[in-house]
Amino acid sequence: MSRMCRLILLLLAAVAVSGFFSATNAAQKGSETKGRHFFKDTCRKCHAKGGAGGELTPMNKTMAQWRAYFAAGTHNHGKEPLTQYLPADQLLDASAFLINHAADSPQPETCGK
Repeated sequence: MSRMCRLILLLLAAVAVSGFFSATNAAQKGSETKGRHFFKDTCRKCHAKGGAGGELTPMNKTMAQWRAYFAAGTHNHGKEPLTQYLPADQLLDASAFLINHAADSPQPETCGK
């Protein structure tokens, strides 16, 4: 009986640990829906067709390129911090949208279509 109890406790501990890590990862993912809104509302002001920053859509970069861009945390060729334009939580959402709809993603898309 004690062997069975140990096995059950071990399984419960494994489930608890895996639940903790999946909840932590989910909290770090960001919302694509919110990210689409923040991208359209903030970034598209300069990055629309004919805009000062040049047209930019999720499909302008690959998933890896978007990840590298957000990991660097800078804008305008490294001259400005991204947080100058969006707070960290909104950047997380914008990155989820841009990465998940990049040129090589399963669901590539342009913004606004």
